[in-house]
Amino acid sequence: MACYRIEWRPSTKKDLKRVSMSEIPRIIKAVEALSDTPRPSGSTKLSGSDSTYRIRIGSYRVIYEIYDDTLLIEVVKVGHRKDVYKK
Repeated sequence: MACYRIEWRPSTKKDLKRVSMSEIPRIIKAVEALSDTPRPSGSTKLSGSDSTYRIRIGSYRVIYEIYDDTLLIEVVKVGHRKDVYKK
């Protein structure tokens, strides 16, 4: 299986600044693991889009989109579970 390239939106880099310092390494490790397994067990496909998924890391969520044709994963949003789904 091919490795996917991971891109972070500029807004997600700002999102990480609001995350607890103790959680940031866990989040980065989980996102890096997506390059080998873009749909790990425990990931959830979000309704309303064919390519948007979510993974849980403690009380934080990472929302990402998978582009299989270009082998790209784009991290869309990172945040606490109570805030991440708000627009």
